[in-house]
Amino acid sequence: MTTLGAIGIVYGDIGTSPLYALNQIFHGPARLTPDHATVLGGISLVIWSLIVIVAIKYALLVLRADNDGEGGLFALYALMSGETRKHNSRALLLSLIMGAGLLFGDGIITPAISVLSAVEGLSVATPSTAPFILPIAVLLLTALFALQARGTSSVGRIFGPVLIIWFLAIAFFGLRQILAAPQILQAFNPIWAIRFLIGGNLYGDLLTLGAVMLCVTGGEAMYADLGHFGARPIRLGWFVLVFPSLICNYLGQGAFQLTHPVVAGNNLFYGMVPRAALYPMVILATLATIIASQSLISGAFSLMTQAVRLGLFPRLHIVHTHAEHTGQTYIGFINWSLYLGCIVLAVSFGSSNHLAAAYGLAVSGVMVITSLAMYPVAREHWQWSARRAALVWWPLTAFNGTFLAASSLKFLEGGYVPVSIGLVVFVIMATWQWGRQATSAAYTRKQTMNITELIELHRGSEHFVERNAILMIPRAPHKPHDHTPALLQLIWNRYGVLPRNLIFVTVNHQKTPYVHGNRYKITVFEQTPGRGSILSVNVSFGFMEEPNVENLLEEMAQLKEIALPTDRRRWIVHVAHENLFPSRAMGGVKRLRLRLFQFLRTVSQPTYYYYGMGVYVQLSAEIMPVHVR
Repeated sequence: MTTLGAIGIVYGDIGTSPLYALNQIFHGPARLTPDHATVLGGISLVIWSLIVIVAIKYALLVLRADNDGEGGLFALYALMSGETRKHNSRALLLSLIMGAGLLFGDGIITPAISVLSAVEGLSVATPSTAPFILPIAVLLLTALFALQARGTSSVGRIFGPVLIIWFLAIAFFGLRQILAAPQILQAFNPIWAIRFLIGGNLYGDLLTLGAVMLCVTGGEAMYADLGHFGARPIRLGWFVLVFPSLICNYLGQGAFQLTHPVVAGNNLFYGMVPRAALYPMVILATLATIIASQSLISGAFSLMTQAVRLGLFPRLHIVHTHAEHTGQTYIGFINWSLYLGCIVLAVSFGSSNHLAAAYGLAVSGVMVITSLAMYPVAREHWQWSARRAALVWWPLTAFNGTFLAASSLKFLEGGYVPVSIGLVVFVIMATWQWGRQATSAAYTRKQTMNITELIELHRGSEHFVERNAILMIPRAPHKPHDHTPALLQLIWNRYGVLPRNLIFVTVNHQKTPYVHGNRYKITVFEQTPGRGSILSVNVSFGFMEEPNVENLLEEMAQLKEIALPTDRRRWIVHVAHENLFPSRAMGGVKRLRLRLFQFLRTVSQPTYYYYGMGVYVQLSAEIMPVHVR
């Protein structure tokens, strides 16, 4: 059943690539003459790209790089040793953020091109339906995004069976054409691919490679969805069903091109389907592309959820759509941003052939970033020698780099779309990261009393606020000489009285998906019966976990680990609302960056709400001026 689920979720994108990929190779910008050598060369490139990039790189190698069972860019970053992150932290973080941005761009294009390419089969069956293709695609996309808030658990059960039927169908129609022109099997010989590249001009070769890239888009989903299914079911689904079916279909399309130099509507996929089976195949293809789109949308939710919990993206409102599976989330802002982008792209480009120009560049960039990051992971996590790691990953990086260069030629024709989207996400993430660090640094510059002085002040106090005070702060004190947070200094200066029981709470987000063992560390500075207590609590959450601090504090109170009553109504949570000001020495670019960060703060959830505070607890927000350098 796990393999069935993996087929339904992981392989929707790459499984629907036959709808449009070969059309771009033989009837796209390269304008290739579909003679015997050209067809064999083009199909050979497709076969060996699937073998090298998807089968070898992802299925056999990258899937081994799991972080506590999770995969994806963030898991890859976490696998690198602290030493590597220390010396290459800026470059690694920037590449990670850029990769996440490119994946988001890919998530906007995939639903548009997939649904369009499926519905275009109607015009092959009935040419008079051509004017209705775009409106039908827009309606399908609208329905798809409108249903996201309901979650996918109910319809998710049919994903696997539908895609199994899809893969068997495309394999069947491919085999029919292979039997009619068995000479296409020569394409398994890589010599045909080499001859094709040597015989053409550089520009034409790059255009063709850019089209071949469309055949492997979706391969990165194998690693991104590792945490949902595990490596074995993903590999099993690939080698037993998906890979053979794709090879059969691509070979079949090549055979059809050999025997039919002129293809109706330049649509190889639907051209080789018998007329009697066209409408059922259009329906099946539409279902398959909707499933592929759903997988990309769910992937975007998962990616942004991880980014939010790692502090790389503003704290958006995240809704869990399944009571048991915390990985199934819905983010309204992301959903409708994707929807708007899909509709604009579908209407602007009009057809899957035109939209294909915008496709592939983002994925090829992510694949290069993955290959580069795998070298230090192989050295440190797998204990490979430098020579062995270089012999494996440098050629794979170069191979992916060639596709990136080829896809870059499509920049002006549409490749700018995912790059622009990626850059916008990159700027947002980088600005959010910078703003949080700058705000934290400004806090540390504020002059406050240290813990020893606070203890003396607490012991000498005759009057206390009887409410149990919890201070949410960015960095908790641990030692007597550590300074207290500026928030406490503000409260003391304003009211001149301390709470009887004072707890500093800091939340740390780990670079691992889950926290095993102790989730919190309690430091007791003062605890005298009848006089009160001063404690510091450090709480840790993984980037796949729901950070509910209020529930965790109640659990600690029930276990008598902290001096808090179990009745939350007797707590009061103090939070700081920073009023940010630029320092006088701040330059113009940084001022613009600060303004963007201030805007992002307005759309971000308040810290206390994101951490589950304030549901049953009284909140006190203190306005704090912070000067950012």
